This record gives sequence, structure tokens and C-alpha cells, in this order.
Amino acid sequence: MIFTNQNCIGCNKCIGVCSCMGANYVKNENDKNVIKVDPARCVACGACFDVCEHQAREYEDDTARFFADLARGENISVLVAPAFQANYPQEYERVLGVLKKAGANHIINVSFGADITTWGYLNYVAQHHFQGGISQPCPAVVGYIERYLPQLLPKLFPVQSPMMCSAIYLKKYKHLSDKLAFISPCIAKKLEIDDPNTQGYISYNVTFDHLMRYIRRHQLTAPPYKDELAYGLGSLYPMPGGLKENVYWFLGEQVFIRQIEGEKHLYHYLQQNAARIAAENTPYLFFDALNCAGGCIYGTGIEPDKADTDDNLYALLHIREASKKLHGSSPWSVRLSPKQRLKKLNRQFKGLVLEDFLRTYTNRSERCAYRLPSRSALEQVYRDMGKTTPEQRHIDCSCCGYATCREMATAIYNGFNVKNNCIHYIKDMVEREKMQISALAEKMELQKQDILEAVAAVDQEFAQLHGAVQQLEKDNAGNAGKSASIAESVGKVDVFCQELEKTLAQINQLLADLQKNNAEVVSISSQTNLLALNASVEAARAGKAGKGFAVVAEEINSLAGNSRLTAENSSRGQQRIDSFIKDIQTEISALSQTVKEVAGSINEMTGSSEEIAASAGSVLQSADRIKGRLSQLVSGSGS
Repeated sequence: MIFTNQNCIGCNKCIGVCSCMGANYVKNENDKNVIKVDPARCVACGACFDVCEHQAREYEDDTARFFADLARGENISVLVAPAFQANYPQEYERVLGVLKKAGANHIINVSFGADITTWGYLNYVAQHHFQGGISQPCPAVVGYIERYLPQLLPKLFPVQSPMMCSAIYLKKYKHLSDKLAFISPCIAKKLEIDDPNTQGYISYNVTFDHLMRYIRRHQLTAPPYKDELAYGLGSLYPMPGGLKENVYWFLGEQVFIRQIEGEKHLYHYLQQNAARIAAENTPYLFFDALNCAGGCIYGTGIEPDKADTDDNLYALLHIREASKKLHGSSPWSVRLSPKQRLKKLNRQFKGLVLEDFLRTYTNRSERCAYRLPSRSALEQVYRDMGKTTPEQRHIDCSCCGYATCREMATAIYNGFNVKNNCIHYIKDMVEREKMQISALAEKMELQKQDILEAVAAVDQEFAQLHGAVQQLEKDNAGNAGKSASIAESVGKVDVFCQELEKTLAQINQLLADLQKNNAEVVSISSQTNLLALNASVEAARAGKAGKGFAVVAEEINSLAGNSRLTAENSSRGQQRIDSFIKDIQTEISALSQTVKEVAGSINEMTGSSEEIAASAGSVLQSADRIKGRLSQLVSGSGS
């Protein structure tokens, strides 16, 4: 019936004004504490609506279902609370016309039922000598006693409320079979309507607020219409002390009636005086108790702007004066004595049976009971909350919604609240964390100094590294140049070796030719020698005539000998030269291979030098950046 919407910020004000432990309970939703409503514990007193600045509380009634059923043609008659005319003196009959046009069969002001209730109270007191009872027209009061003060149930008047007396009269005495809707200033009337003890006589609770919203939203209009039954001072019931004034009208003011109203004050009073009331140890005829401080004309189901002025009360005062008839035949005649008025009232309702208008109540306290923690359990809750000293356990700031730390601990023990909803728990936790953070900050400051010293050392190391890398880059650049020069020279050596090999090959060819010529010389020498031998033979044969030829033969022989000797010497020299050349060719081949390997190595060295140069440059850039960062870190250490 009453629920929390998304506007709740968990401010705990609703807990603070609620008289029902556990009716408002804390629930964590999306990492936020919100205050929910337990319908079994809630008595719909409406205090949370009054105090909530965030419009986080809403309620449901039967307005939409009522109009939907009328539209479907259901047979429904309407009971109108006396407070409705006080709230809407100018619109009263027009709104009744709208209800009639919508399909309501009968429209009856509950003031008539209030007169029956007054008659019932007076007769029940007289017949049962019932003293010190508690009035019951207010369903929130009944709901509270059923749930939280069941010991006072015997002191609740068993006479039905004006709404129910109207319904019973229509059903039992007028034999009306229609469903009944109640136009109500009270959210809590739904509790009474749904109570099995009221026999389901009423089917709809239509609050003033939701009714007027519906009519305006749908722009409903109709000709004016008047309610159908005459009534008397029952129209005063909605004002504070309305029942008391009715009783005074018939019994005189010599009786003592205790008037008490207002959510917090009323329930606190009943709690404090429960034992005395239960023991009938009071001087009062009865307690005229209302949940709402302003009475039903300022009930929980009225439009909010209506609660800001006394206009409702002014209107009700006019109704009050009009209800006090001047003619002597009326029970409400100002010309009669209280005793005469009572006699006329009994005569007016002589056809009614008191028992038809009585009711019973249900003890609902078992569902609403909560456990008081033992000393050890309370101690544990306090410790969990960080409340270790007597001072901490009696801060009683009420920020959690409870009057005392002990009540908060009791709520936590029963699961109605959580320790992090205590502002001092959070504050202490923040203080502890603040101290921890402060200690950590000091430790970090010391660590910062150590880090800065380490950074300074690293900065120095990087300075050395920077210098070393710069020298490496410089030396490598020189090495790269030298390697290129050496590579060029080795290239020249390689070319020289290649040219030398060509020259030696040519020499080899010449030596081969020389060897061939030597062979030819030897061959010719052999032939010449043969000729010389033949010449010598011929000269011997010729005797003296052959002497000249013998000289020639001798010369030829000498020439052949010299030629052979020369050829032989040449051959031996050629062999030595050939051996030398072969050795040179072998060495040159080895030198050429070495030169090629050196050239390859130098080329690789040149490439490596270029890579080293590039890497050295990158290292220098990184070192420069790091050195700059380190310098910034060192220079900014004081900030």
C-alpha cells in the first residue's frame, strides 16, 4: 500500500518519525542505502509522507479500479467521508455529480454513519459500564494497538467506525446489494477495509487526492448532485476532538474525555501509559484518539496543498453550526438539554441493534514483534559499530532515525538497519582511514626521499652512460671511416693480386715458350753435333784437303756444345723460375682469398659500424629523454 520510489536518498527522516520499529527498514540497492516499508509492520500513519522532502513515498488506493468497475457497469454505491465537504466546499456537489454520472447508484455522506457510531458508543458505555476505553474510528490507531500494544485490545471500543456503521446500515437495514466505495481522507482506511473483521462490506478505498487527480486528468464534469441521507453532528467527526464534542452534546461536559492526536505524540503516549490504561486506572470516560494531529480533515489521503491552510477547518466550523438545529424535535437542537438530546437520539435509532454495529480485533503482534538483544548480543553489536566506550554508546544524535544508540543497536540486531547507516560509525571509520592515510603518507614521504636519492644516483649513472655512448658513437664513427679506407686499400690490393696473377700467367706462358725453344735448340744442337761428326769423318778421309772442313767441323761441334750447354742452363733456370712462380701463385691465391675475407669482414664491420652508430644514436636519444625525466623528477622533489 505504501512504498518507496526511486527518489529515496536514505536520509532516515522516515525512520525518525515512524513509531513502529521495523516498519521502515534499510536496504542496500545499487550501493546506496534506501528506506523500504514493511507492509506487515506499517500502520499507514502517514508520518513519513509529511517528513519526506524528496517525495520518495507513494501509496496505492483503489481509485483506478473503482472507475474501471463503474465503466464496466458494476453496481456500486458511494460513501463520502464528512471531511470531503470540508476540503471541497465549493466543489463538493459537482464531484458528487461526476460520481453519479460515472454510474454510482447511491451517494451517502458518512456523517450519518458517524451519528450511529456516537449512538453506539453511548449505549455500549451505558450497557457494559465501559470506562477508559480507546476510540476506534481511526484505523491507524487500531492497527498500531493490534500490532504493538495487544494488551490494549480489550480497551478498544468494539463499536464500528462511521464508515462501517454506514455500510452495515445500508447492507443490513436497507438491504443494499451494491458494492460500496468509500471516498476517504485516509490511506489507512485500506487496512480497515481489508480486515476480515469488517466482513468485506467495503470494496474500494478512494482517497481525496487520487480521486481529484483522476477527475482533473480525465476532465470529468457533471451537474451538481446532493448526498441522500440527513445527518447531524456526525459531520464533526473529522475535526480533532470531533467524537468528544458529539459525546459532550449528549452527556454534558461533566464527563472527562481525554483528547489525544498526532502520530508521534499519540503512540508515545499509548506506550508510556499502556499499563495504566489496561488496568483501567484512569479517570477518563474514554480516549478520543486520532492519528492525524489536524484530524481527518487533514488526513493522510488529502491533497498536499490542502494541509497548508486552515481553510478546511473554517469550512468544517460552518458545517458544525449548520448541524446544530434550532427546532426542538432534533437530537441536535441547541434548545434541548444533553439528557433530552440523548433521549431523542435513542428514539431516532430505536430500530437499530447495537450488536450489529460491534466488531472484534486481531492480535497481530507476533508478526510485528522484535527481539531485545541480550547484554552480550548488544555488546557485540556495539563493538561491530566501533562503539567501545560509554560515551560512544550514548551519542544519541538521532541521525540514524532512532532516538538513542541503543535503539539503533536493537534495530541492527533485528535486521532493520545496518551499522554503516550510523553517521558516527562512518565518521570514526573515516577518521581511522584518515590516520592510516596520514601514516601511509608519512611512510610514502620517507620512501619518496629514498626514491629521490636512488633517482639521483641513477641520474648520475645515466650521465656516465650518456658520456660513454657519446664516445662510442664518436669512436664508432672514426672506426667506420677507417674501415671504409681499409676496405678501399684492400680492394686495391685485391686488384693488384688479380693483375699480378695475370702477369705471372703471361710469364708462365713465356717460360713454356722458352722451354719449347730450348728443346728445339737441343734438337738442333744434336743435329749440328751429328753434322760436325760427319764433317770430322769426311775431313779425315780427305786428308790435307779436308783440314779446312775439319776446322769448320770443329767450330760446328763447339757451337753445338755451347748451344746444348746454353739450352741446359736455360732449362735449369726456367725450372727454378717456374718453381718460384708457382710458389708466388700459391701465395698470391692465399693472399687473394685472405683479402676477400678481409674485405668481407671490413664490409660487415662497416655495416655493423653503421648499425652501431644508429643504435648508439637511439640509445643517446633514450638516455637524453630519461636523463631529462630524471632531472625533472629531481628538480621537482620539493613540490
